[in-house]
Amino acid sequence: MDTVTSAVFERGGELPIEGTSYVGRLRETADARRLLGAGHLLTLSGTGGVGKTRLAGRVAAEVGEQYRGEVVFVRLAELRDPDLVADTVAETMGLRDQSGRTSTDLVVNHLRDRRALLVLDNCEHLVDACARFVAAVLRNCPRVSVLVTSRQSIGVPGEQVFPVPPLAVPNPEDVHSPADLERYDAVRLFVDRARAVRSSFAVTEENYVHLARLCHELEGLPLAIELAAVRVRSLSVKQLAERLTDRLSLLTGGKRTAPRRQQTLLATIEWSYGLCSAVEQLMWARASVFSGTVSLAAVEQVCGGAGVDPAEVLDLVDGLLDKSVLVREEHDGEVRYRMLETLRQFGLARLTESGDRPRVARRHRDWHAERAARFQDEWIGPDQVATTAALRRDYPNIRLALDFCFTEPGEAAVGVRMIADIIDFWSISGRFTELRVWMDRALAALPEDAPERVTALRILGWTALFQGDAETVVNSFAAAADLLALRPDEVEAAYIANGWGVAGVFSGHPEAAVPQFRVAMAGFEATGVARGLLSTPPGYGLAVGLAEDYEQGREILNAAIARCAESGETHWRSWTLCVLAFLDMKAAHDAERADPLAVEALRMAHAVGTVEVEAFTTELLAAIASHQGDFVRSATLLGVADAGWTAMGSSTAAYVPLNELREEYLARTRKALGDAAFAKAFDTGRTLPSEDALRYAVERAPERSAVDTVLTRRQAQIAKLVAQGMTNREIADHLVISTRTVETHVEHILTKLDFHSRAQIAAWVTAAGA
Repeated sequence: MDTVTSAVFERGGELPIEGTSYVGRLRETADARRLLGAGHLLTLSGTGGVGKTRLAGRVAAEVGEQYRGEVVFVRLAELRDPDLVADTVAETMGLRDQSGRTSTDLVVNHLRDRRALLVLDNCEHLVDACARFVAAVLRNCPRVSVLVTSRQSIGVPGEQVFPVPPLAVPNPEDVHSPADLERYDAVRLFVDRARAVRSSFAVTEENYVHLARLCHELEGLPLAIELAAVRVRSLSVKQLAERLTDRLSLLTGGKRTAPRRQQTLLATIEWSYGLCSAVEQLMWARASVFSGTVSLAAVEQVCGGAGVDPAEVLDLVDGLLDKSVLVREEHDGEVRYRMLETLRQFGLARLTESGDRPRVARRHRDWHAERAARFQDEWIGPDQVATTAALRRDYPNIRLALDFCFTEPGEAAVGVRMIADIIDFWSISGRFTELRVWMDRALAALPEDAPERVTALRILGWTALFQGDAETVVNSFAAAADLLALRPDEVEAAYIANGWGVAGVFSGHPEAAVPQFRVAMAGFEATGVARGLLSTPPGYGLAVGLAEDYEQGREILNAAIARCAESGETHWRSWTLCVLAFLDMKAAHDAERADPLAVEALRMAHAVGTVEVEAFTTELLAAIASHQGDFVRSATLLGVADAGWTAMGSSTAAYVPLNELREEYLARTRKALGDAAFAKAFDTGRTLPSEDALRYAVERAPERSAVDTVLTRRQAQIAKLVAQGMTNREIADHLVISTRTVETHVEHILTKLDFHSRAQIAAWVTAAGA
């Protein structure tokens, strides 16, 4: 039996190996590849459970080399808001929206000159939004192809539709031996999945007739076959065929308007539903309220009670896992559960029919509102990286909870509080455009006198600030200030002052920012808001250092770094280290001070996933390299940084002081290298994969030893060669400089270190571990 390993894309567009085998579909794969090669848009259509996603993954894996590996797979099954289709694609591609452009423009700009394959999976519930997005991509990106899976065509000009057929099934009357079944993909899939749950399963003289009948009744639908195959651990093939046939005959008459295949799929799910106990059915319906993966604790809280004993939830989850209603996944040592989308839709229909959906949806929202409220306390500490990763896994459910808040009358205030509780998560992830969508919905739903309007306006202004939308920044902060005049709130007033301060720094007016930051710090100190005391000092120290007193600015920033370190916090420490390094370069051109700070900031930012800090620090390392005369490295890092800004949809132009520094060192580096050499190094950096770029930035700028800190770069280089036992003449030959130059450097080293011999230099270098 031929099987090949299937590749399925996960978040991020990567192509990990899937744990189950891919059976058959050789003809369909070849046909789909041919059609995709003949045009730029192919839709794999078909009923739920027919295998569209698996086929799309197979096709994408096989044609990947034609696109030089630029294949992006976007899963849309969990998305409910059509306004977020383009945002989801941009997020999957790693693009960050800070420019104020739409996410569609961001994606189009990124793909405009690239040869790439974009796969959009499960589009049927978002067909209009997907059609608009795909049309924009194809209109502006002539070398991009799009592969869509949907239960219906999306109706874009040039679309080719390939109906994905069921797997080939036998006619029971034509089967006369077990060998006759081997050529049917439906049978091969059943046997493969059955052996996964009962290794001894085999097609025999006793069961082949029943197996032929079973696969024929299932009409070759992969999902139906997989659901049935799981039962071989408790039922014989004969029993399976009998139970399924009886069940189908009961359902056909009630669903005459549905296609026969959908009747069959529904019958298969109904049959699997019927094998569950009454309380398992209740659990299935309630668990369908979740999206993506979910923890056991969440299931216990949301699904327990009202007929389900909370103490029995674990056993019920285990039962649903055994019946393949839930799928087990493990992330960082935590087991989580996912429900196949078709089964989830079935469960939601049962929940709606029962009249219990509003109650369960509210419990779902309440759980995630509590989850958000706990985030800051859990996040500010040594487990910040893991806490951020955990919230990313909960994000599809956060979205559902927010949708509940902004559609149910009287619930918008809870949604605003949820967003405020996890505001740092939004910033780290770069989901600025999506955040603005939520804020627009919140402001439309909130009563005019709701206290949460100030919070919503503050968040909207903050988001616009990072996107360079000055008009929205001013309007939002001003409107919030007007509301605060009517109903004072010291915490919100401090956040608004901090926002005005950051706006002043970004626009190149640090002198105007300083008093705003002082108001913010006073407000946060008076109210004891931990997040405010961590988030305000980076801007405050920079403004003071640029506008008033460089050393005082450094003191503010160093005190903030110590505060972050004391709590084990990473995100704001990376920001503050980055700002301190920037201040050293901008105000004092002190590369020796700035270098180790920037490297440490980059490492921390990468660990927690703060993309803005990664771009900032790479810019700084480019400036530092140029200052130190390493111009090839500087140009390469400028290319790395440029790719980062492009991915975020932003540029240094949004940050005036940083842009001034960039222009200074860019001009110096270009002049030193010449246009051709500069362009070559810049392009090398721009095309480096992200992990290689990080490695280049960090490994070429290691943490500095005492030798590198005390001595200049050339002096440190010569001191290390002295420690290796080289004479001045040997050092001169090695470095291609004159012996007299080496002698001068050695004399300066002896004077600086207050040493009297080369032996002392060698001993000191060895002790420093350089």
